[in-house]
Amino acid sequence: MESAGKEKSAARQLAETFSAETLDSLIKDAVKSGTPIDGADGLLTELTKAVLERALQTEMTHHLGYESGDPAGRGSGNSRNGSSAKTVTTVNGPVDIAVPRDRNGTFEPVIVPKKKRRLNNINSVVLSLYSRGMTTRDIEAHLEEVYGPRCRGS
Repeated sequence: MESAGKEKSAARQLAETFSAETLDSLIKDAVKSGTPIDGADGLLTELTKAVLERALQTEMTHHLGYESGDPAGRGSGNSRNGSSAKTVTTVNGPVDIAVPRDRNGTFEPVIVPKKKRRLNNINSVVLSLYSRGMTTRDIEAHLEEVYGPRCRGS
């Protein structure tokens, strides 16, 4: 393992992962389709929604101990049980998300806590994850580093 002084920060790793081509492609597609960059129906809102929902699914996988559809979950005593709609407020405005539920009602999300509607600094996480073209594994690793092991996939 590298020493603390030589170890790259998560932010630096993300900046190096992000390609100008990926961002250019997202922006080009948004402009072509008439999608604004910001605002209620904008690209940033959709990216925020996608990252939040993926993070919540990752948290649920860790909570249950198995991936969605994995036969290992049969007879485990707890399983996924759909989702509930929630609107969270970010610095770019409201974002409608689907929060997964478990059958036993024991799932306590970290990234979007129960009864919380306002997220602090989540947009910086969203931008540093999705717009950099990160893989699911990269996203999971970053969420674990930022929010702790409860966000880690199984």
